[in-house]
Amino acid sequence: MPSKADSDVPQSAQTKAEFKSALNYVYKWYAAGFLAFLLALAALEQLGLSRQWIGLIFLLATVGLYAGIGIMCRTTDAAEYYVAGRRVPAVYNGMATGADWMSAASFIGLAGTLYLTGYSGLAFIMGWTGGYCLVAFLLAPYLRKFGHFTIPDFLGERYGGNMPRLLGVMAAIFCSFTYVVAQIYGVGIITARLTGVAFELGIFLGLGGILLCSFLGGMRAVTWTQVTQYLVLIVAYLLPVVWLSVKQTGVPVPQAIYGYQLEKVTAREKELSLDSKELEVQQIFKQRASELAAKLLDPHAALLADRARATKLLAELKATDAPLASIYAADRALSNLPKSTDAALKVWRIEKTEADAKSRPLNGMPPHAQQFVGDPAGDAKAREEFDVSRRNFLALVFCLMVGTAALPHILIRYYTVPSVKEARQSVAWSLLFIVLLYITAPALAVLVKYEVFTLVVGTPFNQLPDWITAWNKVDPSLLSVVDINKDGILQLNEMSIGGDIIMLAAPAIGGLPYVVSGLVAAGGLAAALSTADGLLLTIASSLSHDVYYKMIDPNASTARRVTLSKVMLLVVALGAAYVASHKPADILFLVSAAFSFAAAAFFPALTLGIFWKRATGLGASLGIVAGLGTTLYYMVLTQPWMRSLFDVTRPIELWWGIQPISAGVFGVPVGFAVIIAVSLLTKRPDPSVQELVDYVRYPSLTVSKNRPGGIGGL
Repeated sequence: MPSKADSDVPQSAQTKAEFKSALNYVYKWYAAGFLAFLLALAALEQLGLSRQWIGLIFLLATVGLYAGIGIMCRTTDAAEYYVAGRRVPAVYNGMATGADWMSAASFIGLAGTLYLTGYSGLAFIMGWTGGYCLVAFLLAPYLRKFGHFTIPDFLGERYGGNMPRLLGVMAAIFCSFTYVVAQIYGVGIITARLTGVAFELGIFLGLGGILLCSFLGGMRAVTWTQVTQYLVLIVAYLLPVVWLSVKQTGVPVPQAIYGYQLEKVTAREKELSLDSKELEVQQIFKQRASELAAKLLDPHAALLADRARATKLLAELKATDAPLASIYAADRALSNLPKSTDAALKVWRIEKTEADAKSRPLNGMPPHAQQFVGDPAGDAKAREEFDVSRRNFLALVFCLMVGTAALPHILIRYYTVPSVKEARQSVAWSLLFIVLLYITAPALAVLVKYEVFTLVVGTPFNQLPDWITAWNKVDPSLLSVVDINKDGILQLNEMSIGGDIIMLAAPAIGGLPYVVSGLVAAGGLAAALSTADGLLLTIASSLSHDVYYKMIDPNASTARRVTLSKVMLLVVALGAAYVASHKPADILFLVSAAFSFAAAAFFPALTLGIFWKRATGLGASLGIVAGLGTTLYYMVLTQPWMRSLFDVTRPIELWWGIQPISAGVFGVPVGFAVIIAVSLLTKRPDPSVQELVDYVRYPSLTVSKNRPGGIGGL
C-alpha cells in the first residue's frame, strides 16, 4: 500500500482559491519585473553595453532565476517531489505543460524545418497539436483517476507483476534519454551563442541550471520554473516574428499576412529557378557530385591520388618561393585530408549528399507551397514520388500524434492536478498555450525566407549582413557561405543554412537590437531547460520509485527514495551531456525518434490497459518489447547516424518508402497485434484487475478497499 505521503490530500474550495490567488499575485509581479528587465537592458544597449555582456546577463539572470526557484522549492516529501503535491491549478499546469512540451525542437527547430521543407513541415504541427486530442480523450483523465506517480506505476498496477513495470521503466528511460540529449544539445548551441564560449562548455554551463532546478525540488520546483519559462519563451518567440511582419507588411499580426508573403516567396522561387548565375552554381555542384561518386567507387586509390596531388602542389609552391599564404593554404589542405580510407568514405559521402542537394534548384529545398513531391497526374516516376511523399507525410503525423499521447514526461504532468476534472481542463489549457507558438512558426519560416531570398541572395560577399558572419563563427556547420563561381555575388545555392538557427537568428535578420537576440536565445534556453527538467525527472523517478521502491525495497523511507532520485538525476544528466557534446544527430531527428519510441512502447499498452479488460500482463510485456524492438530495428537499418553507430553496411531498403523518422508507424500496430493476440491466448486477468479498469473508466463506480494493493494515490 502506498504510504500516507504518497496519497492525495483533499483540498477545500477555499484553500484552492487562496492558493491560486497567491500564484496569480506572484506571477503578475514576475511578468512586470521581466518587462522592466528587458527595458533596462535595451536602455543599457543604447548607452553602449557590449553584446557579450548582454548575452552574459541574460544567461546569468535567467538561469539564476530558475535555480532560485529550485532552491526555494526544495523538498524531501515524496508527493511534492514526484507530483508537486497534486495541487497545481489547471491553468498553471497547462502553462507548465506548454513549457515542458515546447522543447528545443519546437522553439529552435520547428521554424527551421518549415523553412527547409515547406508544406511537408506542417506534419510536425499537425501531429504535435493533434496528439493533445488523444491525450484529452484517451489517457489524461483516466491516468489521473488511477493516481500513482509514474507511467510504469500504471503498467505495474494494471497488468500485475514486476515485468510490465520493469519494461515500462526501460522504455521510459530509452525514450526520455533520447529526448533529453536533443535538449542538452540545444542548450549548448544557445549558451555558446549567448556567451561566446565553446559549444562543449556551453552544454555544461546550461546543465548547471537544469540540475539546480530539478535536483533540489523535483516536480514542485520544475512546475513553477516551467510556468516562469513559458512566459519567457512565448514573449521571445512572438516579438521578432511580429517585428518582421511589421517590417515587411506593416501588419503586426504575422499569422494574418502569412499567405500574402508566401505568394511573394513563390514568385521569387520561380525567378531564382531560372536565374543564370544560380544555374551556373548548380552545374558546378553537379560536377563535384560526379567527382565524389567516382571517388567512392575506389576510395583507397582516390585517397592516395589526393594525397600525392596535394604533396606535389606543396612542394612546387615551396620550390618556386610562392607567397606564404599560398604555402600555408596548401599545407593546411594536405593536413586536412582524411587519415584513412574509412574516414574518407565518411567525409565523401557527406560531401556528395550536400553536393547533390546543391545541384538542384533552390538549394535542394522544395517550393515552399508545394504539397508533395512528384505529380499525381504525371508519368509513373512522378506518381510514385507523389505517393511516397504523401505516405511519409501521413506516417509522420501519425507517429507524432501517437507519440505525443504516450510520452511519459508529458503524461506525468496530469498527475499533478487536484482532480480528474482539472486534468481535462489542464489539457485544454496546454493546447491553447502551445497553439500560440505553433500558429506562429509557419509565418516565421515564410518571413525569414522572404528576407533571405530578396535581401541576402544577390548581395556582394563584402556587403553581407553581420548576422551571417556572427553565426558562421558560432558553428560553420549551421551557416556558411562560399563563392563557388567566383563572381563576388552570393547565390542561393552558395549558402548553407541549418534549420536550427532560423529562429535564433530571426531578430538579427530583421535588424532588431541585440537585446531581442539575447531574449530569443534566453527563450530557446528556457524551452530546452524546461523540457530537460521534465525528462530528467521522469528518468530519475522511474529508477528510484519504480525500480528501487516498488521492486527492491518497498520499506524504503521517503527521504531515501528522494535522495536516490536526486543521485540518479545527476548521473543521467551528466551522461546525456556527454552524449550531446559529440553532436550525435540533429535536434529534430532525436526528438522525432523519441516520439516513435514512445508511441510504439507505450501507446498500445496504455490504451488497451484502460479500455480493454482482457489485456494481460504477458501480452503487455511482449507488446512493449515487440513494438519498441520493431521501431528500433527499422531505424538501425535505415537512419544514417544509427547505421554508422551499429556498423550497418548493407544497402538501405525503406519499407514502403517510409523514412526512419516515422519508424513508429510499424512499431505501433505490431505492439497492438502482439498484446491482443497474446492476451487472447493467455488466462484472463484477475477480477480485481477488471474491477480496477471499470473504476478508472466509469466515474460512478467505486473500487473494493480489499483489493490487493489498493488504488495507489487515491
